[in-house]
Amino acid sequence: MVLDKLGGSLQDALRKLVGAGRIDEKIVDEVVRDIQRAMLQADVNVKHVMALSQKIKQRSLKEEPPGGMNSREHVIRIVYQELINILGKSANVKLASQTIMMVGLQGSGKTTTTAKLARYFQRKGLKTAVICADTYRLGAYDQLKTLCERSGVFFYGEKDVKDAVAIVQRGLKVIEKYDVKIVDTAGRHALEKDLIKEMEDIHQAVKPDHKFLVLDAAMGQLASDQAKAFNSSIGITGVVITKLDGTAKGGGALSAVSDTDSAIAFIGVGETPDDLEKFEADRFISRLLGMGDIKSLLEKAQESIDVEDFDMESMLSGKFTLKDMYKQMEAVNKMGPLKQVMSMIPLGKLGMKVSDDMFAGTQEKMKKYKYIMDSMTDKELEDPKHINSPRITRIARGSGVKYDEVRELLKYHKTMQKTMKGLSGGGKFNIQKMMKKFGM
Repeated sequence: MVLDKLGGSLQDALRKLVGAGRIDEKIVDEVVRDIQRAMLQADVNVKHVMALSQKIKQRSLKEEPPGGMNSREHVIRIVYQELINILGKSANVKLASQTIMMVGLQGSGKTTTTAKLARYFQRKGLKTAVICADTYRLGAYDQLKTLCERSGVFFYGEKDVKDAVAIVQRGLKVIEKYDVKIVDTAGRHALEKDLIKEMEDIHQAVKPDHKFLVLDAAMGQLASDQAKAFNSSIGITGVVITKLDGTAKGGGALSAVSDTDSAIAFIGVGETPDDLEKFEADRFISRLLGMGDIKSLLEKAQESIDVEDFDMESMLSGKFTLKDMYKQMEAVNKMGPLKQVMSMIPLGKLGMKVSDDMFAGTQEKMKKYKYIMDSMTDKELEDPKHINSPRITRIARGSGVKYDEVRELLKYHKTMQKTMKGLSGGGKFNIQKMMKKFGM
């Protein structure tokens, strides 16, 4: 998976910088080689990889660090900036009234993405409606209708009617008063002339503000040819890359878009209706490098939970009690899969590498931790130092767990407390300070 493998490999490369006694040509060469290997394994075009390598090495050895930035931070900043340059610009998608036309090859995940996109705008407070103009694929109508109904999004379609253009024209009149109108067209088996003609006719009828091309991340570098072909037909304004969490070739698809006049608008990172993210190159690269994405985390928190449930200031303060941890666990549970949420928190540079094994069974463990904390007194939750051996025995009996499991919770809390101290600037490697220097 690109976010796991590529991100993990890049973070391993940058750890060499953090642990190096001094930054010289030898350590820069090692880091560049590691970055090359990571990018090639993610199917990024060799041309991009070589250009990236040369830029990083040249700038690292010739440029002087800006004032207030040490040589390590300077090289990491260069890697960050050059990776952003590879991915190019992000599509300009505003939270405003607009009409969007969805196109793509069959099997790219276009119908599912259409429903996710509708859900995205709905979460942002916009009244959203979807029109099904796919009259070719059996089940397309039922699939999109079901997905929209689950999210409470208005759906318009005409089952068994074959004239897609007429469906769209009638549908636009029905949903005229909606803020965001999304038209899902038929997936192309390839770029057949009759389907291209229909796509162009729908485009003429809709006159959309945006034309989004949906690409499967598994296509890798082949995505470049598809983007160029669709762009020449109707003028693509943005690309949505799906299944980015499930392929090692995602780096190829991401970088291939930069070869066209298109820009990445959204990325699909999971299977649930909420697993679609607006693509912003700086945020994406920040997460790949283990610097987190606090801005996206806050946005996700605002959409998912009540403000009083999630106190970011408390989370990033030096003081982090068991009571704080309990609140954070409840809040994170509402925000979605733990792994996705944790990717937004800057842990990589702090020496805390979160492996897949650590995530396995974590949800169940979190539930058990809550049971344990429910058996504690307020005094114990406020200051775990009061929890001695007899208290651990009492807590274990009260929560129906083993003595060692209570000790495990206390150890986990200490780890989180150290992490929060690092995030707030008390750690050896000050992530927040460095992110500010990067302009993040």
